[in-house]
Amino acid sequence: MFAEEAAGEAVHAAGWFLEHAWLIPLIPAVAFFLIIFFGKKMPKGGSEIGIASMAASFVIAAGAAYQWIDLLHHTEEPEPITKTVTWWSSGGLKFSIGQQIDGLAIMALVLVAFISTLVQIYSTEYVRGDRRYTHFFASLTLFSAGMLTMVLAPNMVQFILGWEIMGLCSFMLIGHWWEEEANSRAALKAFFTVRTGDMGLLVGTAMLLAVFGTLDIGGEGGINALAAAGEFDSKNMLMWTAVALFIAAIGKSGQFPLHTWLPDAMAGPTPVSSLLHSSTMVVAGVFLVARLYPVFHIGLDINVAGSHVNLIAVIGGITILIAAALAFVQNDIKKVLAYSTVSQLGYMMMGLGVGAWMPAVFHIFTHAFFKCCLFLCAGSVAHTGSHHSFDMKTDMGGLRKKMPVTFITWIVSTAALCGLPFFSGFFSKDEIIDSAHANDYTIFWIIGLGGAFLTTAYMTRATYLTFFGTPRGGAAHFVNGHEDHSHDEAADEVHHDVDGLDTHAHGHDDHHAPVQHGKPLPFAPDDSPWQITVPLLILGFLALVSGYLNAAPFKLHYFEHWLESSIGLPFGEGGSAVPEPPEFEWINAVPSILLVAAGFAVSLYLCKAVFGSERSAFKGLTQRNGLLGAGHKFLVNKYYLDALYEGVIVRAIAHPIAKAAYWTNQHILDGIVNGVGIGGKNAGLWVYRNVDQRVVDGAVNGSGATARGAGGALQPVQSGKVSMYGALLFGAAAVGALVLVLVNS
Repeated sequence: MFAEEAAGEAVHAAGWFLEHAWLIPLIPAVAFFLIIFFGKKMPKGGSEIGIASMAASFVIAAGAAYQWIDLLHHTEEPEPITKTVTWWSSGGLKFSIGQQIDGLAIMALVLVAFISTLVQIYSTEYVRGDRRYTHFFASLTLFSAGMLTMVLAPNMVQFILGWEIMGLCSFMLIGHWWEEEANSRAALKAFFTVRTGDMGLLVGTAMLLAVFGTLDIGGEGGINALAAAGEFDSKNMLMWTAVALFIAAIGKSGQFPLHTWLPDAMAGPTPVSSLLHSSTMVVAGVFLVARLYPVFHIGLDINVAGSHVNLIAVIGGITILIAAALAFVQNDIKKVLAYSTVSQLGYMMMGLGVGAWMPAVFHIFTHAFFKCCLFLCAGSVAHTGSHHSFDMKTDMGGLRKKMPVTFITWIVSTAALCGLPFFSGFFSKDEIIDSAHANDYTIFWIIGLGGAFLTTAYMTRATYLTFFGTPRGGAAHFVNGHEDHSHDEAADEVHHDVDGLDTHAHGHDDHHAPVQHGKPLPFAPDDSPWQITVPLLILGFLALVSGYLNAAPFKLHYFEHWLESSIGLPFGEGGSAVPEPPEFEWINAVPSILLVAAGFAVSLYLCKAVFGSERSAFKGLTQRNGLLGAGHKFLVNKYYLDALYEGVIVRAIAHPIAKAAYWTNQHILDGIVNGVGIGGKNAGLWVYRNVDQRVVDGAVNGSGATARGAGGALQPVQSGKVSMYGALLFGAAAVGALVLVLVNS
């Protein structure tokens, strides 16, 4: 029997949208089943169900956000709006499912629902005619439902449920075109790598129950409140709990050393890459640390005086640099963006590690818009301008005039990613860097500045190769409008290898010119159709303006006010309190601004020298210089981590296990089966010889022989003589009379 629990008066004062926020994940979850069962019978293949469900979720999320902000005007620090029903009970412990609404949850709900809606609209054109069009939208809808379920989780049980739904859907979506072996391998790699980290989530959750005696996250008796108040027995136990949970965050959010699955996930359709890298799965690990921040803050001694190194900051800092370096040697535009995501996730983790909780969470918010836009821009280029290729060196260049909407939104989003002043990324990323300096995490301040330089440099390279210079391959075919038959076969190979999509399945039967299924915008006649460009314009606009929700240079702190009661720890009150974000001063932003400018100037100069038509000493430098060549090879081989994992660790573990399993199968399992078979055979032979032949057949043959002997003995009686029959009858009567006399005497 279900029992409803609520957060007292807060629920009654909250409003309909806040009370019914549980509908936000439920609607797309139901839509998933509707698409599966009825999608193929719908006019739009089920995509209309997915779009409608995500739009409905966004409307409810927006309404909840409005009511939460209104609630903040009347209550300084409102309690989370918690509403649950008991799922099951075990040993007096209740496991519930429902909702916990606070500022952090509101932010993520609005973000996920909004971006999911845009991505689904974009997908109607991008995967039009796909062989599994209906299943694609079903998986995409369930994927968003999983993230929304996790965001709303009032306890760790529901958190794990949403976490694992995303893991399953990511496997299906990355391997959407599973006919190509590379795509299947990428899906399996993502699944198993993330599963490795997920062991930490299961172990960490069990340890949370042991430490705090509850799995509820918020509320007075929840994990965050107990951790913040120091109500636990062992600080050492809490530390290992935080470590176990952080391992899960490393796997899910692609942090070093479990980041290797994320670039390979580009095998999935571009809308999947966009959604996965912007607002759903990869930020789930960061969200875990932000949601349970008191556990990590206390357990890992974040911001303790005299200790300015901790696990979260170290992993985040390493991830920033190694991922940014790898982005320089990628020819696939989506993989450049994938490593960029890994690096930006490193910023978020480092922010949480240096005590910059608010800037780190704000970076989740701003990053979602500009990174989603960048991925969708890459898809727009491939869909319309490069003959379905994502290779910047082979099939791009000179596209800025032919694809103005894609180009402008790319530039705006790139500026936001690089942290150019007055764009959204500047207000979030620069505050992380500034907080590291203010909280005396000097080495991580330097890492943050170095990451800003590298980010600008690799994005300048990607921009130059895609939109500037001489059109090449598929781009030359698009820009110049001529048929390049020599390119067709190569383009198809790149198309299959990079994005795994069959040209005919995608609806492009003409290999020589892009097919416009929807009308392009009137001011961009050669750009992608409106289903692609309208989401780009919306996301590009938000990449420009979203940072002003928390723009410290202009004393705007709306975002901070909406979320500050979510942390579970006070800001700036000493002891275990989290330091308040530092007061912004332009002088502190100067190093970052100068390094961004330097990254742009140096990279642009090198791009013109290396990729331009004029002779330059930089061309072929890695082939001529042994040291540079070795460094380039080291990066191209991704630090040999894949070789280490697959060739050494997996081989050292999987191969002995496989050999042991084979030996067990051959000698134990097959031995038992063969032994049973041989024993059965021998038992059958013994039964045949002794029971069947001697007993059963002997009895049958003996009865036959007896009957035959008796028949032979009685044969003379049947002579046919009346006198003999009369004698026999008289004799029988005499014997009967004698018997009667003897019986009655």
